[in-house]
Amino acid sequence: MEIATISKTDSDNKILFSESLLGARWEVLEPSQKDILTIVQQQQVSEMVARLLLNRKVMPENAAAFLNPSIKDSLPDPFHLLDMEKAAERIARAILNKEKIAIFGDYDVDGATSSALLLRFLRMCGVEAMVYIPDRLLEGYGLNTDALVNLRKENKIDVVVTVDCGTVSFEPIEAANKVGLEVIVVDHHISTEELPKALAVINPNRVDEKSPHRNLAAVGVAFLLAVAIRSKLRAQKYFAGNIKEPDLLKLLDLVALGTVCDVMTLTGLNRVYVSRGVEILRQRTNKGLAALADVAGINTPPDVYHLGYILGPRINAGGRVGKSDLGCRLLATEDANEAITIAKELDKLNRERQAIELQVTEEAFLQAEKKAAENSIIIVSSAGWHPGVIGIVASRIKEKFNKPVAVVAIENGIGKASVRSISGVDIGAAITAAKQSDILVNGGGHPMAAGFTIEEGKLAELENFLNQRIKKDVDANSGITVMKLDGVLPAHAVSVDLAKSLQRAAPFGMGNREPKFVIKDAMIIESRIVGEDHVSCIIGDGGATADKRTRIKAIAFRQAGTRLGKELLAGYGKKLHLAAKIKLDNWQGKDRVDLIIEDASLDNWIIR
Repeated sequence: MEIATISKTDSDNKILFSESLLGARWEVLEPSQKDILTIVQQQQVSEMVARLLLNRKVMPENAAAFLNPSIKDSLPDPFHLLDMEKAAERIARAILNKEKIAIFGDYDVDGATSSALLLRFLRMCGVEAMVYIPDRLLEGYGLNTDALVNLRKENKIDVVVTVDCGTVSFEPIEAANKVGLEVIVVDHHISTEELPKALAVINPNRVDEKSPHRNLAAVGVAFLLAVAIRSKLRAQKYFAGNIKEPDLLKLLDLVALGTVCDVMTLTGLNRVYVSRGVEILRQRTNKGLAALADVAGINTPPDVYHLGYILGPRINAGGRVGKSDLGCRLLATEDANEAITIAKELDKLNRERQAIELQVTEEAFLQAEKKAAENSIIIVSSAGWHPGVIGIVASRIKEKFNKPVAVVAIENGIGKASVRSISGVDIGAAITAAKQSDILVNGGGHPMAAGFTIEEGKLAELENFLNQRIKKDVDANSGITVMKLDGVLPAHAVSVDLAKSLQRAAPFGMGNREPKFVIKDAMIIESRIVGEDHVSCIIGDGGATADKRTRIKAIAFRQAGTRLGKELLAGYGKKLHLAAKIKLDNWQGKDRVDLIIEDASLDNWIIR
């Protein structure tokens, strides 16, 4: 493979580009040639794959484990987590004594997958549990007193397991205790030093927790709970009779989905979860996921992209603009007809969500433009915004301004917010601190995302509090956007074989970014606007050693009105250095390679 050489590096051996068309600084890492050769020889991978590993700080001695993620080698003893022993013992006893168990979940993808995983696991153990998903609009996030008390008094529930919520639900859990309902919390959100008086609080982000697995989604923690419960039941010889011991690997598609959609880092145990989970997903054993993939028109083997951008948003649509329990019901059903019915409903709700999201996004961006320069966190708010789409809108604004963002939907003087952060700024800790300072009615989260409820009159106080608290971290991590790239290639080196080889380093996501490359001297052969604001191109090779037969389909999403889009649309013969992802596609049964253009540079003097 031809890899271009670069003429300018800094002291860390990073290739530096001056500001790009979108105002970013490009950095192309040049790892040690000795380390590249070592990985190539030891692991029998291409030079480009070796570069990817080294650029992600995976050294030769760790390359085998990275390239071949194994549940057997990576799964920790679940009992290393605080309170896991108490929780597993109590649930196993409830199964043995045929007590009534309920699962109280959140309405997002992590909550839906966590709820469905435990429900399916309990079914494997011969137990039919009840699932309760609160209504996003009527009940809000997390546990509420009325729901817990009703589970005990009306449904005669003995034990409730909360998933993706509960760590800061002090009053509801206290109320549950008073009516004799035992509560086990399974969560991953940041805790305070004080914990609720539940029977058990399993959370790798407890203040007193020493677990190294702090980046797990709630569904990853729920999987470890299932492993622990199975161990307890095995010790009681529960599976010696008519009940077959559950094969927990079959549940990893749910773990992968929740982990990706909650934007957890795909390193360590999460990398193993998602890698194996995608394999299970492709087997189509979960009827709900198979139906949703069909309804969404997925006609290639699904991967992390499909989890995060195709399946996840549709499951989320139930909690955002429809019925909160639809996602869990879809993921837990064993009825193929029910799966198709729910999948079609979620697909319809997702289209409705997209229309609502567009309107809120336009209004929120107008506010954000006025606030971005003067604030460390951009807080935008309005009455009438649908709370089901504010998380997506917050993500879009964050991408634009590279600062933490809170989008607040106000109704009857109360604001409900979704917050998204940038790397290096722990927004979950900041929101927890605001709650402890009595600025918020409720709130919490993890480093990259959070949520809160606030009285409208306290928004200015919150803005001041957060601006002061996170200013230092934001100043250190925002400013000019840095785009990290993995190598420099001529257009004729972009091939199906290259795209396939890059998959050795998958799954890609947070913590293992998708590979991006500089495509040097790319020539625009054709370009046009497609959809509302995407720019579609045909890219040729404009270099000195150009292969004139090179024709690559490329697209720049949502860039028609930007400087990048205008340069791409400038017409035949325009030459640019592109920053792009290489995508393997399938068209009419034949593999092809496409480019996803993310930026471009006109600096011809840097590359030789």
